[in-house]
Amino acid sequence: MTKIEPLGAVRERVTADLRQEIIAGSLRPGDRLVERELAERFGVSRVPVREAIRALVAEGFVHFETPRRTVVRRLTPTDVKELFELREALEVYAAGLAASRATREDLAEVQELIDRAAATEAGDAEAITDVNSRLHDRIVAMAGNSLLTEALEPVAGRLRWMTRRNEEWPQLLVEHRELYEAIASGDPDRARAHALTHVRTNYRSTVRHLFGEEAAP
Repeated sequence: MTKIEPLGAVRERVTADLRQEIIAGSLRPGDRLVERELAERFGVSRVPVREAIRALVAEGFVHFETPRRTVVRRLTPTDVKELFELREALEVYAAGLAASRATREDLAEVQELIDRAAATEAGDAEAITDVNSRLHDRIVAMAGNSLLTEALEPVAGRLRWMTRRNEEWPQLLVEHRELYEAIASGDPDRARAHALTHVRTNYRSTVRHLFGEEAAP
C-alpha cells in the first residue's frame, strides 16, 4: 500500500528543495518559476508548488514581477545593506551573551566546527556555506535567548545565499577563529568587538563580490 505524503510535508519538501537550488545557484536571479513545470519536475500537484513559492516570496528569495510571472529575486545593494544591519544588531549582541553563557561543551562544539572549516577546501562552496552557517547558528544558540534565535531565523536562508557568493574563505577562517577565541575568553566586550569587525568585513566582501569593487563601502 502506497503511503500518501501529507500536503504540508510535500510543501515543506518543495520549499526546501527550491530554496537550496537558489542558494546553490542552480536557479539564478531572474530565472522564472513556473508552477506547472515545477509540479511536473517534483512529481506533485500545483498546490504545494504554489504554496512553496509564496513561502519563498516571504523569505525574500523570489518575487512577483507581474501577477503571472514569478522570478528569483535580484539582490540590490539596499537588500544587502539592510540584511547586514540586522546581522550587526543581533549577532554582535549574541556574541556578547555567548561569551557570558557558553559552557565547555558549547565551546568544544564551536572548536570542532572551526577545525572542520579549516579542513574544508577553498573551492567547495557548498561545504563552506554549510560550515559557516552552522558556526553562526551555534554562536547564536550559545547566547541562550530563544527570541534572538527566532528573530534571525527568517533571514538565515538569505544569509547562506550571500555567504556562498563570498570567495574570501581564508579571511573568513581567520575571523571565525578570532571570534571563537574572544567568546572563549569570557569577555563580552571583546566578543562583541570581534563580532562587529567580522560582520562589517563580511559585508564589504559580499558587496564587492555581488556588485563589483566600485560598490564596496
